[in-house]
Amino acid sequence: MKEVMDYLKACGTFYLATNEDDQPRVRPFGAVCEFEGNLYITTNNKKAVFAQMKKNPKIEISGMNKGTWIRLEAEAIHDDRREARVAMMESNQASLSNLYSIDDGIFEVLYLKNATATICSFSGEPKVIKF
Repeated sequence: MKEVMDYLKACGTFYLATNEDDQPRVRPFGAVCEFEGNLYITTNNKKAVFAQMKKNPKIEISGMNKGTWIRLEAEAIHDDRREARVAMMESNQASLSNLYSIDDGIFEVLYLKNATATICSFSGEPKVIKF
């Protein structure tokens, strides 16, 4: 899990895909953290992406870094605990503090469950990481 988190951080921006009815929806994300051994992402509960993940938690993430790319499939599970939001904010203070505060009522975190990440390149075999 740590290798996947470090990879996503190195990407800077990665792309998260959800499904709305029968239409894929993809948007840029950039914040991840580790909390209690899980990989977390964050969003705003007023956004369609949050409603989409609540309705169908199956997501995919993709990003690129230094000639390699990652594909990550997982279930995004909402965690409404304050401690999880604190961990996310502490890990991403520079990018999140101007958007959210811990108890603002819109800042949400989700952890990834049943995750399979595949890191690929043009020159080697794919590396598969399950967590």
